[in-house]
This record gives sequence, C-alpha cells and structure tokens, in this order.
Amino acid sequence: MSEKKLTFEEALQKLENIVRELEMGQIKLDDAVEAYEKAMKLKKFCEERLKEAELKIEKIEAGKDGSLALKPLDSEENGD
Repeated sequence: MSEKKLTFEEALQKLENIVRELEMGQIKLDDAVEAYEKAMKLKKFCEERLKEAELKIEKIEAGKDGSLALKPLDSEENGD
C-alpha cells in the first residue's frame, strides 16, 4: 500500500478523507478513479485488520467454583 505500514486508525482516516473528497464531487475524473481505487485498497486493509482483531478477542468467564476461563467472544451458545 505504501512505504510505511499503516495502522488501522491511519488507514481509516485516509479512507474517510477520500470518501469526503469523492462526495464533494469537485475532483477530476482521473483523480476520482485513482482515489476510488485507493479507497478500495484501504477498505480491504481495514476489513482485514478488523477480522484479525475479532479472532483475537476473547471474553473472561468466571466458573461457579471461581475459576476463570477464556472463551471466544461470539460463543453465546447458552443464550447469555
């Protein structure tokens, strides 16, 4: 994407800026196409980082005996 590895927040900010510019409609067609392509790459980057974070997130559950266990955040099988 660029020489410097972007953080999620930096990529999201760049994506928001591009969207604002495109919504204004005051950029040349060639620049708009280039901006759109860059925005799509940033969107994909952000989606990948979010998916990675989602896979890492766990919740801590306390058992009846006071023990602690890590469970995937989306494991709501018991209707909690």
